[in-house]
Amino acid sequence: MHQLTLAEIARGLADKKFSSEELTKVLLARIAQLDPQLNSFISLTEDLALTQAKAADARRANGESGALLGAPIAHKDLFCTQGIRTSCGSKMLDNFKAPYDATVVAKLAAAGAVTLGKTNMDEFAMGSANESSYYGAVKNPWNLEHVPGGSSGGSAAAVAARLLPAATGTDTGGSIRQPAALTNLTGLKPTYGRVSRWGMIAYASSLDQGGPMARTAEDCAILLQGMAGFDPNDSTSIDEPVPDYSASLNGSLQGLRIGVPKEYFSAGLDPRIAELIHNSIKELEKLGAVIKEISLSNMQHAIPAYYVIAPAEASSNLSRFDGVRFGYRCEDPKNLEDLYKRSRGEGFGAEVQRRIMVGAYALSAGYYDAYYLKAQKIRRLIKNDFMAAFNEVDIILGPTTPNPAWKLGAKNSDPVAAYLEDVYTITANLAGLPGLSMPAGFVDGLPVGVQLLAPYFQEGRLLNVAHQYQLNTDWHTRTPTGF
Repeated sequence: MHQLTLAEIARGLADKKFSSEELTKVLLARIAQLDPQLNSFISLTEDLALTQAKAADARRANGESGALLGAPIAHKDLFCTQGIRTSCGSKMLDNFKAPYDATVVAKLAAAGAVTLGKTNMDEFAMGSANESSYYGAVKNPWNLEHVPGGSSGGSAAAVAARLLPAATGTDTGGSIRQPAALTNLTGLKPTYGRVSRWGMIAYASSLDQGGPMARTAEDCAILLQGMAGFDPNDSTSIDEPVPDYSASLNGSLQGLRIGVPKEYFSAGLDPRIAELIHNSIKELEKLGAVIKEISLSNMQHAIPAYYVIAPAEASSNLSRFDGVRFGYRCEDPKNLEDLYKRSRGEGFGAEVQRRIMVGAYALSAGYYDAYYLKAQKIRRLIKNDFMAAFNEVDIILGPTTPNPAWKLGAKNSDPVAAYLEDVYTITANLAGLPGLSMPAGFVDGLPVGVQLLAPYFQEGRLLNVAHQYQLNTDWHTRTPTGF
């Protein structure tokens, strides 16, 4: 049962081949057996899962149906879940139990999804390797000596190891697409505002976006259907009708205009990955797509702009964690200032402290114009590049990452080297565009992803292209040895 996709689970439940309760018990046992190798979960919610599974079976017995009714999933541990620890991968929130459900959690629960647990992640979603978690690094099931990517590495590793069929993630600069690429999954970052951020613990509010992670584009379509939609609780949520994502999967790619930016194939890209990306392009050409070279001339400025804007927003968002209202509090503070300083100094890890300090510096009176304002101007130029490109093409294609997964600890002494792994993904967040990563092959036994970008609210187009590609390739069906 653990090899079934979400779509296959939906059909199996509808045909009464197994019950949600039976499936949930199988997967919980599998997690207990295999996750100690991976460290992909922070919390397991066995009692909640079995209660939800029984309720889903009862709903089906009463004639209800739905692709997510009785389907097991997990949530990245920054989605608030009522009465359950929501740690954000941090010491700061290690003892925090959310008093309410995030909108994404509530919507998926209402659709009948079964929550197996909360997945590991980089602390406060700050990282590209899932090594900054307070609960220890997550390991890549394709090679346990390598990282799974971050910050949604727990969700990625769990789905890749067939511990469950799908999971939620969040993407601030590539944190769904990058771990999806490094673990052989399909991962989708929706348009900014498509999925509610209410109850999703913030890293950088103008960049964060929740989305689905699964093995296939078909499964991502199912999960996104349950997640997407307007939420009056979220001031950044956009009131735009949600299409039937599954209905558009089988459209023809004949005449689809695919843009390939020349800037993507620079010296920083592993030539073996470049070859796999070109193979993907040829596959899509066979399906009727038309390829055109384009230019994104401001892409070179994306990383410096992002690493000013994101830390600036983080320094503001994380100011609420002060040892007073909730979260970690230091022992025996001498006074209020000591309480603040030691609670934050002891409660935040090194990477989070680094980004808070960078952000506070960029926002300070003497440097705001020189750094933050200039970064926002570059952000606009990057968006303009995309708008010009989408006048010529329907989607943009390129690598998801410049390299395959690196060894655990390999980039710990050089944070900038890790930041450079986001070079292809962060532009979509700066512009607010939807992006998808799908499996495209292997380098030295490690998975490689190809990234697709589309205009605003064109998630259906991305899922259509990925689904057609997956009907004609088998990369996404490969399973890591031992899982």
